Amino acid sequence: MARVKRGFKARRRRKKLLGLAKGFRGTRKSNIKTAVHVVRRALRYSYRDRRVRKREFRKLWIIRINAATRAEGLKYSEFIGGLKKRGIEVDRSVISNLAVTDKAAFSALVAEAKAGLGRK
Repeated sequence: MARVKRGFKARRRRKKLLGLAKGFRGTRKSNIKTAVHVVRRALRYSYRDRRVRKREFRKLWIIRINAATRAEGLKYSEFIGGLKKRGIEVDRSVISNLAVTDKAAFSALVAEAKAGLGRK
């Protein structure tokens, strides 16, 4: 019996794995055995962190909105509640962007929220 050299398929699988390990340091990028471990871990982290990134950005937007609304004399929760009562549906990302770049437009939103709460 002749030995089987696996050839093409195994080579393609290993090349794909080493391609994913590109940029890693030391034997992690060239040794198949270690590359398997680090690539699996990296893929697991990237899967998890694609979801975490959404949470982190939402937290950042809320922090920015809260800081800007407090400068206008309102709390974040009151601001969002006032907008809801007025029927204004705007993304937190958009509101955060307005708070940072366009103070006049943000002040108008705050005025609307205050009107929704029955304040001046």
